[in-house]
Amino acid sequence: MITFNYESEFNLENESVYSNWIARIIESEEYLIGEINYIFCDDEYLHTINVQYLNHDTLTDIISFDYTEGKVISGDIFISTERVRDNANDFNVSFDEELKRVMAHGVLHYCGYKDKSDSDAQLMRKKEEEKINLFHVEQ
Repeated sequence: MITFNYESEFNLENESVYSNWIARIIESEEYLIGEINYIFCDDEYLHTINVQYLNHDTLTDIISFDYTEGKVISGDIFISTERVRDNANDFNVSFDEELKRVMAHGVLHYCGYKDKSDSDAQLMRKKEEEKINLFHVEQ
């Protein structure tokens, strides 16, 4: 089950479209859907989580807590929509495209993809693009 929660003024339109897309991402990686919670928030909310749970005193666009067991994907994905908007401007892409990239990014971590090394980050970007393209695929 994929749920969307809001800790800011932001609201995702057409939640079912996004939920179906996330399900296709998970299935395309040959995993099963467990309990996935997306929590959309602002910079302050995510910064507090970053300091409290990860001991990082920095702003970030996404923090994910992975509860995956075997092939069943589960976790909490916190996304700062403020940071996504700023990154979209920095990367000269639309807010919607950057939001999709970040949403896919969290699930891809649960599927075992990393982004700490240059080669891992390169593969992660390739996978993000591949999964963004699934958004437009009708089932």
